[in-house]
Amino acid sequence: MKLLGISGALRKDSTNTKLVREAARLFGEAEFTLADLNLPLYDGDLEEAEGIPPAVQRLADQIAEADAVVISGPEYNKGITGVLKNALDWVSRTEGAPWQDKPVAIMSSAAGRAGGERTQMMLRWCMVPFNTRILQGPEVLVAQGTRQFDETGRLTNEINEKALAALMQALRAVAEAGR
Repeated sequence: MKLLGISGALRKDSTNTKLVREAARLFGEAEFTLADLNLPLYDGDLEEAEGIPPAVQRLADQIAEADAVVISGPEYNKGITGVLKNALDWVSRTEGAPWQDKPVAIMSSAAGRAGGERTQMMLRWCMVPFNTRILQGPEVLVAQGTRQFDETGRLTNEINEKALAALMQALRAVAEAGR
């Protein structure tokens, strides 16, 4: 089983990256890869002149090869981060429809008390053209994210951990059924 993790934040100490890593731990035995979203800004002129950048193609290949994908992103100005939107836009330009029928679990960690609810809704809209199999729940919304992880990156809130474990169990079941 191959699991790809995508964090919509580039910060070294991102709670969304921690959440993706926790998701991988709770998913169980799998080959886990954390995607690198440090990509150039999408630019049609760049694409025309140079083609798909190697880092973008690597991301598209990782998506295509994964049995399942987990995406976690913070909420910036009531929506997904530019980093995540840029990655989705670039991948949409690659050949082969890497997202097609891919089981995807969405989660979020945010500083506010809603835990990134708006980013999850916006991300669902952004994923529509890719025809993925986005799990509808259980929802994992980690509010006040900087207070929810210990020094090793583990979730400290039992409610969040139970919801994440249930989501990963559901993702594994969908991924196994699709193999």
